[in-house]
Amino acid sequence: MNTEILGVIAMFVITLVIGVFLGKYIANVYGYKKTFLDPVFEPVEKLIYKISGINPTRQMTWKQNMYAMLTINLVWFIIGFLILLNQSWLPMNPDGNPNMSPDLAFNTAISFLVNCNLQHYSGETGVSYLSQLYLMFLQFVTAATGMAAMAVLFKAFKEKTTTELGNFYDFFTKSVVRILVPISILVALILSANGSPMTFEGKDHITTLEGQKTDVSRGPVAAFVAIKHLGTNGGGFFGANSAHPLENPNYVTNMTEMVTQMIIPFALVFALGFYLKKRKLSWVIFTVMTVGFLALAVPNVVNETNGNPLITEMGADSSLGAMEGKEIRFGSASSGYWSIATTVISTGSVNSMHDSTMPLSGMNELLAMMINCFYGGCGVGILNYFIFIILAVFISGLMVGRTPEFMGKKIEAKEMKIAMIVALFHPFLILVGTALTAYLPEFGAKTLNNPGFHGFSEMLYEFTSSSANNGSGFEGLGDNTPWWNISTGIVLLLSRFIPIIGPIAIAGLLAQKKFIPESSGTLKTDTATFGFMTLAVILLIAALSFFPALTLGPIAEQIQYFSK
Repeated sequence: MNTEILGVIAMFVITLVIGVFLGKYIANVYGYKKTFLDPVFEPVEKLIYKISGINPTRQMTWKQNMYAMLTINLVWFIIGFLILLNQSWLPMNPDGNPNMSPDLAFNTAISFLVNCNLQHYSGETGVSYLSQLYLMFLQFVTAATGMAAMAVLFKAFKEKTTTELGNFYDFFTKSVVRILVPISILVALILSANGSPMTFEGKDHITTLEGQKTDVSRGPVAAFVAIKHLGTNGGGFFGANSAHPLENPNYVTNMTEMVTQMIIPFALVFALGFYLKKRKLSWVIFTVMTVGFLALAVPNVVNETNGNPLITEMGADSSLGAMEGKEIRFGSASSGYWSIATTVISTGSVNSMHDSTMPLSGMNELLAMMINCFYGGCGVGILNYFIFIILAVFISGLMVGRTPEFMGKKIEAKEMKIAMIVALFHPFLILVGTALTAYLPEFGAKTLNNPGFHGFSEMLYEFTSSSANNGSGFEGLGDNTPWWNISTGIVLLLSRFIPIIGPIAIAGLLAQKKFIPESSGTLKTDTATFGFMTLAVILLIAALSFFPALTLGPIAEQIQYFSK
């Protein structure tokens, strides 16, 4: 067990070290500074711009940037929807997988478009290789979309007063070409070297040690899994996701995938500091995020390594921890750590079944997604945290009797209204969706495999995962129904684009305002005190919004089964 704990610590430290250096590189990319890889990537970018007709030097306002983002995402959705509806007769379908129903195709196309990868199908039987490749394409572009939006935010605070906030297409292209593709190639090579398949052949026909003949699904797994994690997407090539031995063969690949899914969220926090030359601010933000992350991850590691007391009372050996739904090659500590890492950021991949974790571990997984700003996904984690900075600045200003300011710009009524709408929209989608499903038994109760408090947690988890663009699930839920596909599809769309447009709108409005030089009366936002204030605002909003729902789900389950 001590070795497992050391493995968890090593994963965090390695991620942090890589994140700092990668953050400086990303800041140089978005800041148009020279990098050692320019000779490799500049010709590729020029070719893309020439073919597509993009003028990368054209400056856009925040509205033009958001319009570009929405229109290109609409095109990607339509293409994906049509492919999924017709995959049975399209090429690259050696296993003969059928077409998706319209409601499932609607949900899947949206889910991969918005960086969620909520899968209401099993990967190896639900889609063809062509569909898998298009979904892999979406995993690149959806991560780049979030990163490009974040770069627009960076640009807004770079200049003292401006309406020119960069070019979405340029930021997007740089995100794909200079960051996502090269790192994905490196990760895919590691996975392939350790046993993940990389082929376009159909199922392999094998004879087991018991003499039984069986078919084993395979495909371009290594490439798919690499961007699935790097882009904080999370969708599994196989139904079991990274608990599957071909997606995650051993502890080396487990560590690789764990580090890969967290390095960009880490790096983007440091990129902010390098880009704006406010490294102290980036460390304050990172510290707040890390405190929140550890407050969730440490209890989960402890809960899962301690084992299930009810099983121990039956005389079973629980020395390896609560191993139901977990893989012996990873262990309970690594699975507990993964369960929070994947829900704190918006990856949603799993190396164990969250439906089998202890009730309070399930609560922490839910909280990680409900808070949705401790590291977060590619780009959008910074955008979500920015909303809480605005709220904390405003509240702090009221407490000390000063006009709230951030980065030399006054926070006024319009910015606060947008911030409050974005902050409250996330719990609104989760709680309203769960309430409607619980109220309508033909949509809710009849799709559950577990009754009672855990069944409520399954419904709550599905809408929380959708609203947080996460994609993981309590898999006791029968979610491939018209209700679940359509309702979560709508939540996916709204919860993706409103939390991007809102912060960018605030940044665009602030960028236009007159810059106010820092004075003795300025509230400093790069101090431990302000960091604590931001954390308090985050926890207060989460507690007030979600505690009643959590009480009806995982907390009630814990009391029912484990309290004496």
